[in-house]
Formats: sequence, structure tokens, C-alpha cells
Amino acid sequence: MKRNYQKELDRALEELKGKSNASGSPPVLLLHSCCAPCSSYVLEYLSDYFAITVFYYNPNITDEAEYRRRTAEQRRLIAELPAKYPVSFLEGRYEPERFLRMSRGLEAIPEGGERCRRCFALRLSETAKLADEKSYDYFTTTLTISPLKNAEILNEIGEQAAKNCRYTSFLHSDFKKKNGYKRSVELSHIYGLYRQDYCGCVFSRQERKRQKTEVSS
Repeated sequence: MKRNYQKELDRALEELKGKSNASGSPPVLLLHSCCAPCSSYVLEYLSDYFAITVFYYNPNITDEAEYRRRTAEQRRLIAELPAKYPVSFLEGRYEPERFLRMSRGLEAIPEGGERCRRCFALRLSETAKLADEKSYDYFTTTLTISPLKNAEILNEIGEQAAKNCRYTSFLHSDFKKKNGYKRSVELSHIYGLYRQDYCGCVFSRQERKRQKTEVSS
């Protein structure tokens, strides 16, 4: 039977709400973010339950100017978005060479295939490692908000990464549900966020250019 990750998240948040009210302080969450637009709804949603640190680790963004632009937008959104509990920012290492090494032999694989799976695993394993080192209660990722990304695969990767953790747990999600993606688009307009039209890697950029050429021809 196919799992409903949104329902699993709903149940987890209900349990956490009671614990937070009893202790007076929220649990802490390390949230891997792929970009400001995708994080907008997730922050609006989860900051009612957690003190969040946004972990910006995206070595897949192979153009440095693009990376810097997206990082700046993430910082700006955090500064401007209201939140019940505090939201802070932590930038990971910018190491596109690590992504490119991981991608060797997979350059021709279509978007959504094995190269993407390994990219997700790279980013989530780094998030899990940091969350455990710093004793966060939970870690998760904004990636499940995208209609183009498979929530089942992402949650499986998160579960696998959590197996190496001693102190932190993986928070399941499917943020595109409950109109999450729609709300992220609305928030992007409200805050004037830069919305890129490709995931960030050189391969997705090439694929996007090819699609645009086909449409215009």
C-alpha cells in the first residue's frame, strides 16, 4: 500500500504540538532547502512547530553566479518572512566539483533518473550528518514540494540517511500536498522571489534550453 507522507507529517506535528506546549520550547529542525521559492511555504508551515535552521547545501548548482543569486534570495526570504518560532540560516560548502564527480557516467541520464537520485542522496546525507552532529531533533528537505520530484524516493533517501544518526530523526513530508506548491507560488509573488526554471545543475539547464528551443521552433 502506497504511503501517504502528508498524513504521516500531520500525525507527527500533532504529537509535537502537545510536547511543545508542555515544555514551552519547540523542537529544533534542520531544513535542507533547495531554493527560496520552495522553502517559502515550508517555512510558513513548519515554523509554527519548530525552531528552524535552513541548511543551504546545493552543490548541484554548477554556475557560481546562479548559486550566489539563489543563496541571497534564501537569506532575504528568511529575513522578511514572519514566523512564530525563530528561523536561522546556515550555508553549506559550495562544492560543485563534488556533484560533478558523482555525476560521471550519468551525464546522459534524463532528468528524474539515477543522477537525480544520487544528487538527492548527496544533499540529504550531508544534512543528516550535520543535524546529528549538532543534535537537532529532526531534519528534512523542501524538495518534496516540487511536482517534478518523487516524494516516495525522497522520503526513502531521508529514511536511509537517518539510519546513520544517533540523535536526530527524519521528518517525512510531501509538501506539495494541501496546496503547498500553489502556496509557494503565491508567496514567491508576494515577496518578489527569483524563481529559476531549472533545478540548478548543468544537465538540467541544458535540458531546459532544449525544451525552450523545441517550443519556439
